[in-house]
Amino acid sequence: MANIASAKKRARQAEKQRLQNASQRSMLRTHIKKITNAIEANDKETAQSAYKVASPIIDAMVTKGIIHKNKAARYKSRLNAHVKAL
Repeated sequence: MANIASAKKRARQAEKQRLQNASQRSMLRTHIKKITNAIEANDKETAQSAYKVASPIIDAMVTKGIIHKNKAARYKSRLNAHVKAL
């Protein structure tokens, strides 16, 4: 553990941010799973509505620095292609 006050504070901040990032990442994965589960069940309406909900969330994760913009574009492109293929 750090001895200097500023280093202790930084450690506290880093832990708090790590927990926030983990929560955000988990939420992102949950929304993606909802789409993939609907696709596997061949439920086009549910998949489309889940995609509409997940798309802005994926973009928000880019803004917050949780995922890279290219990864977000890849997620959205592939999910949309699967939804349209139904």
